[in-house]
Parts: sequence; C-alpha cells; structure tokens
Amino acid sequence: MSWRQIFLHPLTGINAWSDEYKSSDDGVDVFYLLLIFFGLGLWLVFDRFQKMHDSPLEFPFTPPDAASAQWESMTLPRPSLRAHEENPELRPLVTTGRKYITSFDPATGLHIGTFLADNEQEINAKIRLAEDSQKLWRHTTFRQRRRVIRSLLKWLVDNQELCARVACRDTGKTLIDAAFGEIMTLCSKMDWLLKHGEKALRPDKRASNFMLAYKSAEVRYEPLGVVAGVVSWNYPLHNAWSPILAGIFAGNGVILKCSEQVQWSTEWFVGALRSCLEVCGHDPEIVQVVCCWPEEVETLTKSPLIKHITFIGSETVGRKVALAAMENLTPITLELGGKDAAVILPRTDLNKHIGLLMRGVFQNAGQNCIGIERLIVHNSQYDELRDLIQARVSKLRQGSVLAPSPEGYVSTVDGGAMINTDRFGTLQRLLRDANQEGADYIGGEQYNHVYLEHGTFFAPTIVGPVRSHMEIAQEELFAPIATLMPYDTIEEAIEIANSTRYGLGASVWGPAQTNCLKVAERLEVGMVSINDFGTFYLNQDLPFGGTKRSGYGRFAGPEGLRALTNPKAIIYDRWPDLIQTSIPKVLDYPLRSLKQSWDFTTHLVRFVWGFGWRSRIYSLIALIQIARNTV
Repeated sequence: MSWRQIFLHPLTGINAWSDEYKSSDDGVDVFYLLLIFFGLGLWLVFDRFQKMHDSPLEFPFTPPDAASAQWESMTLPRPSLRAHEENPELRPLVTTGRKYITSFDPATGLHIGTFLADNEQEINAKIRLAEDSQKLWRHTTFRQRRRVIRSLLKWLVDNQELCARVACRDTGKTLIDAAFGEIMTLCSKMDWLLKHGEKALRPDKRASNFMLAYKSAEVRYEPLGVVAGVVSWNYPLHNAWSPILAGIFAGNGVILKCSEQVQWSTEWFVGALRSCLEVCGHDPEIVQVVCCWPEEVETLTKSPLIKHITFIGSETVGRKVALAAMENLTPITLELGGKDAAVILPRTDLNKHIGLLMRGVFQNAGQNCIGIERLIVHNSQYDELRDLIQARVSKLRQGSVLAPSPEGYVSTVDGGAMINTDRFGTLQRLLRDANQEGADYIGGEQYNHVYLEHGTFFAPTIVGPVRSHMEIAQEELFAPIATLMPYDTIEEAIEIANSTRYGLGASVWGPAQTNCLKVAERLEVGMVSINDFGTFYLNQDLPFGGTKRSGYGRFAGPEGLRALTNPKAIIYDRWPDLIQTSIPKVLDYPLRSLKQSWDFTTHLVRFVWGFGWRSRIYSLIALIQIARNTV
C-alpha cells in the first residue's frame, strides 16, 4: 500500500473494517461521508463563533414624529435660530436664564423645537466623560469596533428613508440629495472601515539600513485620546457620523460640535449611534454631542484635553478654530471652502455628460463643498452648454419632500431649500455686479413657492460669460448657480481653474482620457475626477482635502484615519540574544584620544556610505586597526 493511499484513506491502512462490510457495488465510501460530516461540523462551529462575535446587532431607536410628511407644527413667520426670542410661545415653560436654539424646517418654516444650548460647564463635563470612557475603549479590539460599525451599517441600510427624511426636515434638502450626500457616502465609509480600517492602523514595518541591519523598525498607530469634530450643517448625518466613526475606530473618544442649524437632527443621529454602542456592550459616553452658540465654542477648541480637531466649514470660521487650537498646539485638519472647476475640453460630448454636470452644480441646492462652482468650457461649445443647462433648469421643481400640497399629496421635487436667507442679498449683488461687467443671468433671486411661502428657496440660476477678474468667479457661492466661463486655449482653461485662492476639488471632462489626465496634473487642488463628479469621495480609500485656502490635512482613507492617531516609531533588536548595540571603546566616555575617535567615526562613515568597494574595504581595515590599538 502506498503512502498516497494511506494519506487519502487512512482507515484502509489499519483494516478499520473487513471485506465483509464493504459494499460490492461502487457506492460512496463511508470514510468520505464521515470526512464530509466532520468538515461540515467544523464549518458550523466556526460560523457560529463568527456570528457570535461579528454579526450586527439590532438596537432600539424611536423615529421622530417630525420626520413624517403628515407631521404638523407651528409655522414661523420669520424662521431663525433665535425665533424664540421674538415669540414667547416657542420658549420653554420654565426659563433658566440659559441660552436656547430654535430648530426649524427651512423648506416650510415649521417649528421643530427649541433646545437648550450647551454652556461652558456642560462642554467641559462632556469632554471629561469622553476622556474617562476612552481609557477603556482604547483597549477594545478591532473585531469589537468592527461589530459596532457593522451594526450601524445594517441599521442605516434598513432605515435609510427615515434617516433621509430626518435630514430633509432639518435642512430642507430633497430625498435624492440625502441619498447621494448622506446615505451613499456614509455607507461607503463604513464599508471601507470594515474592510480596510484595521490594515491602515496595524503596526507598519519600515525599512532599515546597512548600519542598522541587526534592527527591526515599525510604526504603531496609537489612539490620541479625545478628538473633536467641528462640522457644518449641509449634510447633518454624514458630517456627524463620519468623524465619529473614524475617531472611535482609531480608539479615541469623540466630541462632535454640530452646527446650530441642525441641532435637532444631529442629536437624533448621534443618539442612535450611542444606542448601538450600548447594545454592543460599550460605554456610550465615548461619544458626546456639543451644540452651542459661537461664544462658547472656544471652551472646546482651546481645551487641553482635546488632542485633535477636524473642522469642516467656512474659511472664516476655520481660521478662528485654527487660532484657538494653537493655544495648546492641538493638531487640526481643515476642510474649508471650495471653488471647484469643471474643465471641459474641446469636442467633449456635452449631451453625454450633462446629467453629471447638472448634479455637480445643483446637488443639495448648491450647498456642497465639492460642488461644481465654475463650468470652464471652450468658446466653440459655450452656447451649446448654456442651452443644455437652460433647457433643464427651466424644468426644475423646487419644494419640500415633507410638505404635502393642499390636496394632500407630495409632488416630485428636484431642488430643496437653502439653509436660510442670510446670503441671498450677497448672491444677488454678485450677480448684478457680473451683469454690469458683461455677463447675463437667468434666475438670480429668491423663489416664492406657491404654498410654502416661508421656505428659503433660491431660484436655480445660470450666469455667463463670466471672467476670472469678476468677484463672482472668485468667491464661493454655495448656491444653485451655474457659472459659465469660456476659454480659447487649454493653457487659458488651466489658468482660469487655478485663478482662485481655493484648491479643494475639480473635474476634467473630455473625449480623450490621456488629455484629461494631463490637465488634472496641472490643477492646484487636492482631488480630481475625470469625466465624473465627486467620485473621489465615494471611494473612501482616497484622502479627502484640499490645498491653498481650502485647508490642509486630510480625512478619509488611510491618511485620514492615521491622522487621528499618534504614529509611534519603535526600533528593536532583530536577534536580541545574538547582537545588540554597544559603544566601541574608542568612542566610550571618557574619550581616550580625540584623534583616534575622530578617525574611527570618519572611517565608519566611509565604510557604510562611501562610494566604491576599494574605499569601503580600506575603511574597514582602518576601523579594525583603530579598534585593536585602543587600550
């Protein structure tokens, strides 16, 4: 009997059963049946173990009444965060002398609630709670952290419409805007963390050199402690969860400072996340939400307990946060304004790309940090592009997905409201100034909805031809305005694209991808999409951020995750029992001879880094002689 037979059928080799029990036909051998059942049993045990430790858990949450289209509330004649100061009916029954924030639906003017704003004492208390909780959380395994992320991902997928409606109620956006900017991007981030997050934070082996050939080197990414996210209002779910998920996956506690504009929705979104942490067996105090007026923000940004700040917002506010962070030399990632250009090369098929270009300009009513703010198009295609956009803009419908018509049904809505009317005057002035300098525009004013008279809608607008020197070409609009800028040569197009103080993102469109890539290489930005819009963020393996006055640092991708850690360099002996570092006598304190010591180091440098083997061999012989002559 061969060894191959014994290996494939060991029972035969020891006569586990006699011939009388063997079947005379060619049926299945019982050994292989036993082997199959044994393998199946092992798989079942392993599968049960995996599910016990990895499967997503359900957690309790209460859908807010205000997320329903049938929800009713008081309509505010002049919706604002301080509406409670004018209308006594909005104030709490018992006032405490504290500051409050009024939440309202920008698309309908409906009052959502009036909430207590955090004061200095409460902010400090929340930081300490997160700090205490983080001491235990930092020791959780990646498997435990992944289970939290996996549970949240399943919950978001299962409840995506509810989450979208909550975001719509607090910001006035549409369901499709929420699907793109809130749901898809966040699902992509969680998927990346599950598949690649641990790999990004594992100890990273580093190369050594000839002189340290007996050493091993690595970088370990350790939690910082408590980190903060100070975020904007345009995507309340994504902007809340994104810095929290990255922070806790890196082992940190997280303080989220949300915008006053979206206190209601942020509290609910983070409340669901905290519920998930608790069900997974962790202290929910690891995550805290702060919502306060600007006067109290420095309590957070100047706190010595905060070890990193991620800021998403305007250039003006970002400067203030950066100055506050300097007090304790707190590292900060700044994602500020943008003036993203879509550079459209000659002979581009505009009919093919017009849908993406429209989405890039009008997504979220233009309130999108990586939205297309400038359409840089060749003169030969300027009229064609303008006609295509105008034909579609004329058919766009504005309104609220949570406001039934007087007849009781919800109409299809293309564009939602802007967060408030604060910037309407500035936008109209910029358009008028551009008109006086030779550009004409369509739209450019507040849109008065038929039955949503208190909604903060700005009419979809087209303006052009715009030149680089115009103010409208230099300032971030953050509005549903398509700005068309013609050019004659590719060099001029690149010059126009790089002519602003911003450098967040961009896109290049053209019939030949090679030419698009050449243009992309010359754009002074942090991210570029080719023949597409914004896909550099849907791919969460890429770092997100800009250059120039669009900020510095990155979030997302391995770079963003590692920014929330302390990269600790560690070097140790490769074979500690065989060789370790020792000081040669010629270099040991006190020095025997300055000349010998200097000659030794000189020849050591030549031996390790010198050019040519003859020089190296000569230096090695000299080193041996100096060492022998040292008493």
